[in-house]
Amino acid sequence: MPTITPKFAAAFTFALVVLFVSYFTNHDSVSEPAPYIFAEEAWTPPQRTADDPPIQSLRDLNNAFVSLAENAAPAVVTVNTERTVRQRQVSPFDMFDEFFGRPRQQPRERSFQQRGQGSGVIVSSDGIVMTNHHVIANADTIIVRLSNNDNLGASVIGTDPSTDIAILRVHAENLPFMPMGDSDALRVGEMVMAIGSPLSQNLAQTVTQGIVSAKGRSNVNLVDFEDFIQTDAAINPGNSGGPLMNMDGEVIGINTAIASRSGGFQGIGFAVPINMARAVMDSILETGRVVRGFIGITGQELDDSLARAFGLERTKGAVITSIGDDSPAEQAGLRVEDVIIEYDGRTLTNWRTFQSYVASRPPGTRINLVVNREGETMNVTVTLAERPDEELTEEETESMFERFGFSIDTFTQSHAERHNLRADLNGVIVTAVQEGSVAYRRGLREGDLITAVNRRRVANPQEFNSHIQNAQPGSTLLLNVVRQNQQFFMSIDV
Repeated sequence: MPTITPKFAAAFTFALVVLFVSYFTNHDSVSEPAPYIFAEEAWTPPQRTADDPPIQSLRDLNNAFVSLAENAAPAVVTVNTERTVRQRQVSPFDMFDEFFGRPRQQPRERSFQQRGQGSGVIVSSDGIVMTNHHVIANADTIIVRLSNNDNLGASVIGTDPSTDIAILRVHAENLPFMPMGDSDALRVGEMVMAIGSPLSQNLAQTVTQGIVSAKGRSNVNLVDFEDFIQTDAAINPGNSGGPLMNMDGEVIGINTAIASRSGGFQGIGFAVPINMARAVMDSILETGRVVRGFIGITGQELDDSLARAFGLERTKGAVITSIGDDSPAEQAGLRVEDVIIEYDGRTLTNWRTFQSYVASRPPGTRINLVVNREGETMNVTVTLAERPDEELTEEETESMFERFGFSIDTFTQSHAERHNLRADLNGVIVTAVQEGSVAYRRGLREGDLITAVNRRRVANPQEFNSHIQNAQPGSTLLLNVVRQNQQFFMSIDV
């Protein structure tokens, strides 16, 4: 094995010392460091020009929005209303008149003018304007203000509180108008624009942009037939009645309401689908009233518990809870406890959406249902009839109140929530009871639901009125009443 001699080791050590001293003689330990090799090559961002694809795409999108707004704005109007409100004023000193035996003075009536404002959209060149029913309800005067600030008097052709749509006419020709699109073809996520007069007339022609957040919203509890488009395009008070527009410049909805805890816009707005609004308009223009399809059933949506009870694996669908006598449903062979799974190729996920679909179809329309009956699936075709008039006239309402001491109305989802009643019940809701009347003494109260008269079921005010109008003096009415979901009988002497 080779070894290192002392002479070699000494020579090696001496060489290391020389190298060490030589290095530090030529390299100061505190001198400037060697320059960074990129110090003189400063980074500069890549230069973009207006012709680069990303920027050009943004410019194209911007120009598209501008073009849509400019083309649509002339067809959007401000709807100004005025009505006379009368209030009875009772003197605070009436109690002293009674105390001192003086005759009570007649209440004085005070009247004042109440003004309102909303939006609307011209949908034909001959002056047909579409807006919301609540914008013009009870108005004595309606003035439509065009985009050029011209004011035109408007008349009401017809209204439909059940969908919150009203159709007006202004007497002018060759007006700019917006075409109507197909709201059924609308997709969630599509870009939309809202135009209207939010908050005041000074903000007319306000344009906002957003997307379709959802379709088929039906538990908003604003109207009887709900199938709302939900959008995040900013909508505020005053926007009601204005158009929701797609990127083809077509009206696809009528802006109607917002969901808000503050009273202002919070990103949730609702619009009536234009297909529903157009059906209302066409019916009003053709017949002077709204004609709706009618199937004659009530139903209850399935939940997990009901689905298990009916032996179903799926929870989508609705079970039929009642069928009207000689109704289209009865004629087609439907039965109570049948479960409707589909209608015209659509899965039934919401009962109110199904009701709105039926109501939007004209009488004579054939609807194809997929039904589960005791575990077996079958197809049933129902031919719709015309929905009967359900509301009472003002004269009929006054006559009923004078004779029986109470008034009624159509039972709705909002009534169910307000009075703790099941929404799937069928009947008429008591809206007022005169103190001291026979009905009041027998225990009838506001919020009671009357489901039958003299053992005959009632589904709406007209049916109820037809059952009681021929009641003879001295006879007795037997009422089936539901209060707080508890059912009982009540008799009222006529």
